[in-house]
This record gives sequence, structure tokens and C-alpha cells, in this order.
Amino acid sequence: MLGNEAIARGAYEAGVKVSSAYPGTPSTEMSENLVKYEGVYAEWAPNEKVAAEVAMGASIAGVRAMCAMKCVGLNVASDPLYTASYIGAKGGLVYLVADDPGLYSSQNEQDTRRIAISAHVPVLEPSDSEEARVMTKRAFEISEEYDTPVILRTTTRVAHSQGLVHLEERVVPEDKEYERNPGKNVMVPANAKMRHKFVIERDKKLAEDGSTAKFADLNKAIYSDEKINLDGEDLKVGFITSGIPYQYVMEVFPNANILKLGMVSPLPKKLIEEFASKVDRLYIIEELEPVIEEQVRSWGIPCFGKDIFPLDGEYSANMLREKILKADLELSAPNNVPVRPPILCPGCPHRATYSVLKKLHIHASGDIGCYTLGVAAPLSVVDTTLCMGGSISMLHGMEKGKGKEWVKNWVAVIGDSTFLHTGVNSLMNMSYNQATGTVIILDNSTTGMTGHQDHPATGKMLNGETTLAIDLVKLCEGMGIKNVKVVDAFDIKKLEETIKEEVAKDELSVIISQSPCALLKSYKAKGKCYVDPEKCKKCGKCLIPGCPAIKKDKETGFSIIDETMCNGCGLCQQNCPFGAISLKANE
Repeated sequence: MLGNEAIARGAYEAGVKVSSAYPGTPSTEMSENLVKYEGVYAEWAPNEKVAAEVAMGASIAGVRAMCAMKCVGLNVASDPLYTASYIGAKGGLVYLVADDPGLYSSQNEQDTRRIAISAHVPVLEPSDSEEARVMTKRAFEISEEYDTPVILRTTTRVAHSQGLVHLEERVVPEDKEYERNPGKNVMVPANAKMRHKFVIERDKKLAEDGSTAKFADLNKAIYSDEKINLDGEDLKVGFITSGIPYQYVMEVFPNANILKLGMVSPLPKKLIEEFASKVDRLYIIEELEPVIEEQVRSWGIPCFGKDIFPLDGEYSANMLREKILKADLELSAPNNVPVRPPILCPGCPHRATYSVLKKLHIHASGDIGCYTLGVAAPLSVVDTTLCMGGSISMLHGMEKGKGKEWVKNWVAVIGDSTFLHTGVNSLMNMSYNQATGTVIILDNSTTGMTGHQDHPATGKMLNGETTLAIDLVKLCEGMGIKNVKVVDAFDIKKLEETIKEEVAKDELSVIISQSPCALLKSYKAKGKCYVDPEKCKKCGKCLIPGCPAIKKDKETGFSIIDETMCNGCGLCQQNCPFGAISLKANE
């Protein structure tokens, strides 16, 4: 199983009844697999904050619940997390948070353990798929025993690697009877003061128990008499590690002394002190922040860590060989392959919208999603990208800082899923504070970048059931926005007219540029475009939007279209001023 599949299996076996999540790579597949199990209610929430609150409600009601998100999603969910730590958990409450060392799909490279320490929430970290399954179940047990939410921290490498998994039967604990307890569940200041004291004592208890046999299944010390020659000395070397770096340590130093931490917060101080006393040199191998290292050093234990290892990116077995053994790996030079940056797909409606913005020389305040790729040449339209929903708020800030005329050369662009995630509040703020900018909702009827998940405007739930689809037009009009226009993203002439008209207004405008993602299963291509060389004037205008299905023939100079890639969107056809491109309709 993939790590994410194994976590879903572990949640099922643990008797989870409620799961809420917002899709975010590399966490997405957990929910997509969990929904397949009978007896589990699993949903997509509009954002991670909502998901965390749904799970908290289920926990207070007395059933096991979880929420899932990627690392930056925890930023959105941190508001409920910090207070959920005070309230604790009636039914087991687990947050799956997937970090992304190496920045494969994220806008920053943050370490969830930092947030967990600040929120006083314990963290478990598996190093393979089987551990992911087992630790998920263990997380629910710890949550209920210690009256706390628990974070299960994974990384891209664990979430998306496959490993053998041992399956066990589902065991559903009895629902815990609900008891009204405002002193515990209502966090007004007087109650929160008392609960904070509980949290402090809980941290101490977890740290103490982490060094005992009670947590021996999570925190494992492996001792060896083997010595390693380092810097000319034969030394008894020890490694403290967790998660996927444990696999790298085992690959390079299979017979070394290793303290493998399954619970990485709070740390088992006594166990670490005992382990450190039995080795001549101690290395701490952890990806991203020196979370373990800083605490170990604060206890007066000398160690090597970020003084020789980087603070960014993924680690590897070869990195350990280079940094510790000073090995000359003599690796063959990488093949000189062409650079293949991510691009918008053939037939992508975002390309059509961006081609119009480029023609009009309009800047775009960008957001998180496939459409962020509009930053790249040849479109080069997106100027800024901060976070989910940030495009709209940033446009508002630009107007308030530079004036109405300045933003007539700008628009905010945001996807339909992202708009419902956090863009709604941002647009509400523009309406409330009398902004005049133009927001373009790039509605491709899906959550594209994470793999085509549904959202509240698609009319389908995570389990595939049909449901109410949020009407984006009515939603915007409900905020008092008078200028709300819906345009087919591939009606280039109409789209250009609409953008010109709306950015010129001294009123807030919303344009919904609408066309389904070309990769959706429900998408039906109109046909295939082709170039008539007798009409082609080699002007290159069809190449401006950067569709990967079109290229210039090096010998003839004519444009040619790869029919195996073409989705028949007709963008090139509309851009050709000589009528040299036609559409052959599908039969």
C-alpha cells in the first residue's frame, strides 16, 4: 500500500467513524481510500479549518474522528488546533498532516513539528507504510488515554511510497456517552486558564511515559558493539532519527546504534539521555527543522546535526555517506536531459483566459492551483502568489495602497475550489470595504492540481453522491456585488470584451471564466485541430499561448498540431488571423 492507503486502513481498523479533509498533496489519497470503507463517513470540507472543526465535533460527541491536510493546510487549521489542545478529546482525535520536504507541491517547506510543539500536541511519525497503519491506530489510543488531539506527521516520501502492510480486522470501540462539560469544552478565559495547566501536566506525563516500556513500540533503542572509523578513530556511533530518514540511516549504517523515535513530540528525555551516554558520537538525522536537535542540545548533550546537514530539502542515503563517512561516491554524471517544467495541459481553460490577459497587458495577482503556472513563459501573466485566497486580498491591498486607477491594469485570479476554500472571505472584504478591482474566478469544475477532487460547487460529494452545487453567481451577488459576469473561457472575443469592460469600471467586478478541465473523465473533446499549410503565413500567433500540442516545423516554418495531444479547445483556431486552423469534429 501507499503510505496514505495504509493510514486509511489504520483509521478504518481503529474504528474511525468521521473523517473530514481538504485535498492537498501529499495527503489527498488518504481520504480517497478511507471513503471506500463501510462504516466510515468521509467528506471533503471547503477548507482545513472546517475539516478540523468537524472532526472536533465528532470527538466531543464521543466517536473517533480525524481530519487530513498537507503542511500548509495546518496553517489554516491552526486556529481550532491550538484550542482543541486545551479541550482534549473524548473520542480519539487525529490530525493527519503531510509535510513536503523538497517542495514537490507546496509554496513553502514548513515543519509541522514546530506548530505541534507550540500547540502542545503530541506527534507520531511513521517511516514506512506498515508503521503508518500501526501508528494511526496507536494515535487514537494515545488521544483517548491522554485526552489530547494527536498529529500523525508524514512526508511526501512516506505518503507516496509503497510497502507491505499487514491487515487486521476493524475494531469499533463503543461510542462514549456525551456529558455536558462547559468547564472542559467551552474555552472562555477562565476555563482556558485551568485547561492550560492540564496541558502542561499532560506534556510532562507524555514525555515521562515516552521513556518507558509503555511506548516501547514507538520509541525503540537498538544497540550494537560495532564501531565506525570516523576522522581516523574507531567510534561507537549513535543515531537519533525518525520518519523516512530512519530508512536512510539503516541503509548506510545497518549495524549502528539507533534510537528510532516514533513519538517525536514530546521527546522522551530519559531515554535519549540513556542512549546518548552509551555512544561516543551522536548524530541527529531529521528532515527540515532541528526540532529534536535543539531540545537534545538544550539538555547539555553534544551532538552533530544541522551543523553538517541542510535545513532544506529531502535527505538520502548518499547524503549520509557524504556528510558522515566523507565518502567520494564517484557517481556518474546525470544524463543531459531537456528541462521539462510543469505546464498547463492542452485544452486547459486557464490558458485561454491568460492569453487574453497577456494580449491586454494586464497583470494577475495569482493564487494556489494549476493556474499558478501562468507565471511561466510564454504567458507570463501571474505576478504574485502567496497562499490560498490571497490573490483577492492582495489585489484589495494594492488598490488601497496605489489607488483605483492603478488596479485597472490588474486582476485577481483564483480557481473555483480555492475561491470556496478561502477566497469567499477575501471577496467579502473587498465588497465590505468598497473596493473597485476585478476578480476572475477560473472555474474548471474541479480541484485540479491535487487530482480532480470535488468541492461544494461541483454537485458531488467525496463518496460520489449527488448533492447541492453552490451557485457561484448567487454567492457573489449575495455579497452585494452587482457586476457578476459568466463567460465561456474559450469564447475569446467575449472574454476580451468583458475583461475590458469590467476593469474600466469604478465598481467591484467578478468574472467567472468557465470551462471544465480537459482531464476530467466527463470532459468530451469537440475534436482535433489541424493546420492548412496552404493558408498558414508562419506568423506564429497560434504559438503565443504556449499550448504543448502546437509547435513550429523546423524545416518548413509552418505550425503543426500533434493530434494525439490536441483536445480541440479551439484557442489556436481563434488566434489565427488567416483562417489556417480548422477543427475536425469528433464523429
